[in-house]
Amino acid sequence: MSRDIIAMSFAPRDTHEAQVQFALERGVPALIGVIASKRLPYPSRAFDMAHCSRCLIPWGQYDGLYLIEVDRVLRPGGYWILSGPPINWQKHWKGWQRTKEDLKEEQTRIENVAKSLCWKKIAQRGDLAIWQKPINHFNCKTNPKLTPTPPFCLVQNPDSAWYTDIETCLTRLPEVSSNEEVAGGAIAKWPKRLDMVPPRVTSGSIEGVTPEIFQQDVILWKNRISYYKTVNNQLGQPGRYRNLLDMNAFLGGFAASLVKDPLWVMNIVPVEAKADTLGAIYERGLIGTYQSWCEAMSTYPRTYDLVHADSVFTLYKDRCEMEDIMLEMDRILRPEGNVIIRDDVDLLVKVKRIADGLNWESQIVDHEDGPLVREKLLFAVKLYWTAPADSD
Repeated sequence: MSRDIIAMSFAPRDTHEAQVQFALERGVPALIGVIASKRLPYPSRAFDMAHCSRCLIPWGQYDGLYLIEVDRVLRPGGYWILSGPPINWQKHWKGWQRTKEDLKEEQTRIENVAKSLCWKKIAQRGDLAIWQKPINHFNCKTNPKLTPTPPFCLVQNPDSAWYTDIETCLTRLPEVSSNEEVAGGAIAKWPKRLDMVPPRVTSGSIEGVTPEIFQQDVILWKNRISYYKTVNNQLGQPGRYRNLLDMNAFLGGFAASLVKDPLWVMNIVPVEAKADTLGAIYERGLIGTYQSWCEAMSTYPRTYDLVHADSVFTLYKDRCEMEDIMLEMDRILRPEGNVIIRDDVDLLVKVKRIADGLNWESQIVDHEDGPLVREKLLFAVKLYWTAPADSD
């Protein structure tokens, strides 16, 4: 945190029990997840670094399937750091209760898979080993000695990650004209990248999103956040909120406008949304995941301090029940947590009726542009309450 770096952690609910719940209660971004047969719920070229510390994933097995997935979500030039078995096996093999030969063979398999992905090993010091992904696949394509196995994937959407199988083929980076060019476009250093037009938008790879629309969105959300703080003055109090969830993030404007506050936002791009903008959100230096709000989110109950929903009920109208979405919001919201919902007034009236049934304290207020706008806002608080004691 002192380095102004935000990390996305994920872990299964296994023998380590509720790691994700502990992280969220500490105010650290985390999701329940596992790397197995399906892609991780992130776009390609999302992370500057991936880290595995004793995560017990068989990186060198299954034709390098799991490292292939790490390669997909790493940005060009990104780093993969491995600590724990088998790194530094010469020192720890007895404590790990494994033979030298077994650990040496495991590290050799990992090294071979990394080479097949055109990664370069940067360093191995103590219990850490660091590899770097190339900034492009120019040499991987033109140098026969470096031709990667697994082969390049023929036809695929590299950002498709909702119930999408992991394939044993290398995700192609965008084309470049020279070995020095960064595939997909170079990204400015933080925090300049936050308000710069993301390369995915500049290149026109997100249908319907132009640089002009992006710039308008930046201004729009700065105005909206200012209005939110006049209605809910706690939003401007440092420390009142830590874990925030934006259920329909679009370009991450809600999160970007709050970036100077001591909080973080999990940006959700619904799989039903017209445009897949999660890659652009990551290019801004923000975090998020894919989600369908017709399903439960991969998180524990009572993990978010504030939930923001922009046009969510319009998006899911005739797709799934409004009550089910509201119940999921109630599940993941902490007692005395806040909700901000903006939607058409007719839908908000129905939402308020359900909110009252959930024992939320809520009110509908006018749009920031005045009472003549059909879109309204609902501000709500989840009250702390317990079921009455059994009379028996």
